[in-house]
Amino acid sequence: MWWGKKSKRPTKGSDLTAFIDEGSEIEGKYSFSGTVMINGRFRGEITSSDSLIIGEKGVVNASVRAGIVLINGEVVGNVSASERVELRGTARVFGDVEAPVVVVEEGVLFDGQCKMSKARSADDASATRDSTVVALKR
Repeated sequence: MWWGKKSKRPTKGSDLTAFIDEGSEIEGKYSFSGTVMINGRFRGEITSSDSLIIGEKGVVNASVRAGIVLINGEVVGNVSASERVELRGTARVFGDVEAPVVVVEEGVLFDGQCKMSKARSADDASATRDSTVVALKR
């Protein structure tokens, strides 16, 4: 590393900027940048242009808007992403999902509607269209 130059470290999906663990209960509006993982309970509203991971033990009762949303736990509420939403093996989702890319793995419980949209900002809901979802086997 040269003195005087800033080293730009690449951001990886595994680099967490915040972690809300089991035993934590939060209520309100939560905005963040970076990658956040929730394994506790959250009620309210979550907004970000970055990545949200809901762990297997996470229980989220909220409207969620983010760049990327990866769900392994339970979500009650609508989920909107500007890039992608992944519902992984143990996920339980009760609400509508909207993103340009939606991945639903085998074993997921999903009760809601899916809308796949063109790539857009998380707040722009005008360029949407109905489409289908493909369930993937592991």
